[in-house]
Amino acid sequence: MPRAFRDLKSMLTAVCVATAVFAAPMPVTAQPLDVFVAPTQSTLTVPVGESAFWRAEVEKGQMDAAPDRVPDVPLVVDLEAKGRSFGQQGGTLRTMVTRTKDVRQMVVYGYARLVGYDHEYRLRPDILRDFEVDRGRTFTLHLRPGHRWSDGVPFTSADFEYWWNHVANNPELSPNGPPEIMRVGDDVATVTFPDAHTVVVSFPRANPRFLPALAQASPPFIYRPAHYLKQFHVDFNTVEQMEEMIDKKRVRGWAPLHNKLDNMYKFDNHELPTLQPWMPASTGGASRYLFVRNPYFHRVDARGVQLPYIDVVEMNVVGSGLVAAKANAGEVDLQARGLDFRDTSILKKGEADGSPYRTYLWSNGAASQIAIYPNLNFADPVWREVIRDVRFRRALSLSIDRTIINRALYFGLGKEGGMTALAASPLFDPENLTKWAIYDPETANALLDDMGLAERDRSGIRLLPDGRPMEFVIETAGERQEVENALAIITDTWRDVGIKLIMRPLDRDILRNRVFSGVTMAAVWFGWDNGIPQAYTPPSYLAPTDQVFFAWPKWGQYYQTQGAAGERIDMPAAGKLMDLNRRWGQTRDPVQRAAIWREMLAIHADQQFGIGVLSEAPQPIVVSDRLRNVPEKGKWAWDPGAHFGVHRVDEFWFGEPDEELAQVRE
Repeated sequence: MPRAFRDLKSMLTAVCVATAVFAAPMPVTAQPLDVFVAPTQSTLTVPVGESAFWRAEVEKGQMDAAPDRVPDVPLVVDLEAKGRSFGQQGGTLRTMVTRTKDVRQMVVYGYARLVGYDHEYRLRPDILRDFEVDRGRTFTLHLRPGHRWSDGVPFTSADFEYWWNHVANNPELSPNGPPEIMRVGDDVATVTFPDAHTVVVSFPRANPRFLPALAQASPPFIYRPAHYLKQFHVDFNTVEQMEEMIDKKRVRGWAPLHNKLDNMYKFDNHELPTLQPWMPASTGGASRYLFVRNPYFHRVDARGVQLPYIDVVEMNVVGSGLVAAKANAGEVDLQARGLDFRDTSILKKGEADGSPYRTYLWSNGAASQIAIYPNLNFADPVWREVIRDVRFRRALSLSIDRTIINRALYFGLGKEGGMTALAASPLFDPENLTKWAIYDPETANALLDDMGLAERDRSGIRLLPDGRPMEFVIETAGERQEVENALAIITDTWRDVGIKLIMRPLDRDILRNRVFSGVTMAAVWFGWDNGIPQAYTPPSYLAPTDQVFFAWPKWGQYYQTQGAAGERIDMPAAGKLMDLNRRWGQTRDPVQRAAIWREMLAIHADQQFGIGVLSEAPQPIVVSDRLRNVPEKGKWAWDPGAHFGVHRVDEFWFGEPDEELAQVRE
C-alpha cells in the first residue's frame, strides 16, 4: 500500500483534495439554434477495416464486409480534438445495474441520437448527416445514405414516415395524439418526406425545444424500424393475421402488442433493430445481460476502424448494497450508477490495496444532490391545504441544517443551499441559493405559528387543523444511503419545530406510481437534471409540464395529456411559471430568454416547490486500469449529457495496464 494511504484518515484527506480538483464544473458553450446549419464533418480517407468479432460471419457470407456495412458518409470521430488516443477493437466491458429494467441504460450510455451534445455540450449531427434550421420553425433533417439498422435493413425516411403516420397519429397507439415535442401550443407540426434521405419537420411558430429534445438521455424516438414493426400493425395485416398473433402473444389487442415490442428506450426486445453502438444479445429473465457490437454502427475513427471499439458489454444485475463492494473487488470495468460519494473511501482503499482500477471524481450536474418535494396535489384535503401554504414549505427548508448534512456526508465539499442553477451557469444567482435555505428554526417556528398550527400534543408535535399530529411522510426510492442518512439528520431538526418526519423507503417504480396517483405526501429525489442551464435551454422542467416533477404530478399529467388526465393548475405561482414557459418559447431574443429564466428561478427560490439540501457533491467513477479514453475530469449529469453518453463510451477501449500506475501501487 502506498505510504499516502497508511491509515484511513490520510486516505480521506487525499480523497478530499482530489475532489476539490476534479469537481470543477465543465464549460457549457452557448449555441443559438434559431438559424442553424450543421457544421461540415470530417470525411474518411481510408477504407474501413473488418472487425475480428464479425469476421467469421463475413467469411461465411452471412454478413456484408465492413466497408459495405457503414454509411456512405459515416460519422468520422475527431479523437484528437478531445485529446484521445486511437484504440483497438475487442474486449468485454463489465458494468452493473440494480434493477432488471435498467438494461435501458445501454441506450443512455450508447447515446446514438439524431443530434447529440459533443464533449463541449454543443449540439452536433450524429445519426443525421446534417440538419438545417430556418427561422427556428423548419427543421430539415438529412440522413446518411447507406445507413442501416442493426439487422442490415436500410434506415431511411420511411422509418420516420411510419412513426408519424402509423404510430404518432394512430389513435390506438397514441390516444393523445403526437407527443409534445411535435407541437407548439395546440398546433401540431407538419412532417414531410421529400426523398429517402430527407425529413422536413415544420412548425407554425418557432420551436426552440425541438433539437435539444432529440439530444436527451431519454429522447423522443421520432422514427421506428418500419420493416420490423409493420408485422404487428393492423394497417399492414389482415384481421385474421392480427387475431392469430394476439392470441399467440396473449395480449388484449394489437395495440398493446405493438407497444410492447416497440419501446426503443427500454431496450428489452432483442429482436427490435437498433441504431445504438451495441445491440441486445440476451433474451431477458436473467441477472446477466450481454450486448454485442452493432455491425452497422455509423461511427468510425480516422484510421477506418469502426466503432464501438469494445465488442461486448456485460451488464450484471446486483443488489444496490453490493455495487460498491463489487467495484472494490475489481469486478467492474466502468461504474458510477449505484455509487455515492460516501463510497469513495472504500473505493480508494480498494484501489490502494491493489484492485485493478482507479477512482475518478466527476462534478455532478444535478441542481441538487438531494431534494424534497412536498406534493401540492396530495389527495388528503387537509394536508393539501397545509402543503400549498408557502409558509409551510419555507418552514421546512429553514428547519434543515445543511451544514451538518454537508459535513457528515460529504466532508463539507457539497454546496449548501436550495435548488437553483449551479454556479457554472450564467443564470446563477447566489440569492436564489440561500433564500429560505439558511438554518433558522426560530423563523420556521414563527411561520408555522402564523399559519395557525401553534397547538401541539404532549410530545411537542404540532397538530393539523383537524387535530391529527403533524406527521410528514417522505417516501424514497430506497436506493441511496446518503438520502436516508440526510433524512435522519433532518428528522431531528424538524422535530425541533414540531414536525415529525416519517421516512418510507419504497421500490422506485412503486414510489413513482404513488406520486403520480397523488397518494404520496412528499418524495425525495435529485434536483433538476440540468443544473447548468443557458438562456437557450428550454425551461420546461421549471414549469408544471411533466408529472415526473414530484411537486405537481397532477398538473404535469394535465399538460401532458392535453387535459385528458390530471388536474388543472389552480395556484397563481405555478400558473405564472407556465406563462413564462410559453413566453420563452415565443421569443427569439436571447436577452428576453435569459430574463424569463431568471424570473422562473426566482419564483422557485421564493416558493420552495422543491426543497434542495445541497449540490455539487462529487460522483465517484470506477475505471479499469486497462480502459482508455475515459476522461479523468468529467460531468455526471442526466440531461444534458446522458451520464456516460456525452463522453462517448463507444470510443473507450482496452489496452495493457498502465506501467506507471502499477509501479505506484507496488
